[in-house]
Amino acid sequence: MTTATVAHDDHAHHGPPSGIKRWLFSTNHKDIGTMYLVFALIMLFLGGASAMVIRAELFMPGLQLVQPDLYNNLLTNHALIMIFGAVMPAAAGLANWMIPLMIGAPDMALPRMNNLSFWILPAAALMLILSFIVPFFPGGGSQINTGWTLYPPLSLQVGMSMDFLIFALHLLGISSVLASINIIVTIFNMRAPGLRMMQLPIFVWAWLVTAFLLVLVVPVLAAGITMLLFDRHFGTSFFIAAGGGDPVLFQHIFWFFGHPEVYILILPSLGVLASILPTFSRKPLFGHHSLIGAMIAIAALGMIVWAHHQYTVGMSLAAVQYFMLMTILISIPVGLIIFNYMMTMWRGAMTFETPMLFTVAIILMFSFGGLTGVMLAVVPADMQYHDSMFVVAHFHYVLLPGAVWGLFAGVFYWLPKWTGHMYDERLAKTFFWVHVVSFNITFFPQHFLGLAGMPRRIADYNIMFTEFNMISSVGAFFFGLSHLLFLYIIIKTVRGGEKAKARAWEHAEGLEWEVDSPPAHHTWTTPPKIKTA
Repeated sequence: MTTATVAHDDHAHHGPPSGIKRWLFSTNHKDIGTMYLVFALIMLFLGGASAMVIRAELFMPGLQLVQPDLYNNLLTNHALIMIFGAVMPAAAGLANWMIPLMIGAPDMALPRMNNLSFWILPAAALMLILSFIVPFFPGGGSQINTGWTLYPPLSLQVGMSMDFLIFALHLLGISSVLASINIIVTIFNMRAPGLRMMQLPIFVWAWLVTAFLLVLVVPVLAAGITMLLFDRHFGTSFFIAAGGGDPVLFQHIFWFFGHPEVYILILPSLGVLASILPTFSRKPLFGHHSLIGAMIAIAALGMIVWAHHQYTVGMSLAAVQYFMLMTILISIPVGLIIFNYMMTMWRGAMTFETPMLFTVAIILMFSFGGLTGVMLAVVPADMQYHDSMFVVAHFHYVLLPGAVWGLFAGVFYWLPKWTGHMYDERLAKTFFWVHVVSFNITFFPQHFLGLAGMPRRIADYNIMFTEFNMISSVGAFFFGLSHLLFLYIIIKTVRGGEKAKARAWEHAEGLEWEVDSPPAHHTWTTPPKIKTA
């Protein structure tokens, strides 16, 4: 058992500078965390707008609104903005806000680099958006119709918009690596005296594992897209079959990054749940050490299962058997995390505020997504499901509950700490129910579409798929509209509301709840002393 002796200092005379300079030049982890979260929210709505056009097009068979090239451009745009522009920056925002508070650090270890890692993002976002709109101008070339995977030979034939996209991904990767290095150094070097590694909150451990994953796999993506750039402009033939190259090589390079990226998105959110569950179950977290081991195991296994995305490219029997077994094996540490979270709730005196509602929904829906993932891991089954709407449904059942809902849960859990105001619980629960129900209306029917043979990334479809597509599109429109309610709740809470206590939730534990709500601009200038009983 650990306890903290906390010295409360008056930091009022160290308040933030006023005006735009505060945000442009700030090295304060709270300011930078806030900017990450605001940026992510903006990109969420941009990526969501693309999704709404996609679902409007698929409401009926035939071409309704957009041509096939623009449809696939929107698909590419939606995926890249959501992954690199919304989910990853939002997770980084939570990390910036909470890790120093949780470990008793006055700030991140490398504050100027922290500022730089954020301000690279708007430049990257601009290039990402330009890659979408450049083809609409004279001489802009063809649209990016490759999907987010950028497979050659299609990506070798696209116009200059692909170059904008490649440089945008480079900038996004630089930002992620800088932020990850900062997080690693902060966790190892800035902990409060007496706070040992195995005492760190699971959220901190989740981000430590995630940061190492990012440092390891982002350079691989950078190498792959640089080779693609060289094939496009400098006469090389890494991926051009006619010149002795192999397009499948790019798939291996991309998915060596792409599959760990799934866990990069999910692990921080699973870490958030480890903070929420003990608070609303009124019980200690079950299996702290085993959760740490499971997250490390997920990261390790996640780097050696990449080719389950490529069963149909003609790999050897030994290769597909290996990747099938390793993919199924990764369900064991994931299952251990879910088991520990369920045991934390077991016989607890639970209450169901919005963060806890999201947590329970995540456990249920993410488990279902994992089940369909095991189906896709089996080679004969995947030969049927590959590149069908079944994969789209599986992907969204993993990433929305596993990544996005965890971020929503974290925002509602820590929003009183950040703003000093309690949010409107009635509105938040309304958002939860509309969001979760419409999510299932949107994506559950897509399993049946895929099983019936509907391919993904196609703007038109056979009339036999009409009913399920109509249901899915109606659900998607309600799902998209629910985010406007989320935005309203955030704005309303920031502007005022019931005053939040330092310990906003009655049974919340952790160093972050020992400081005021909202925290002073500078916290833990006198570090807490951790005592182990």
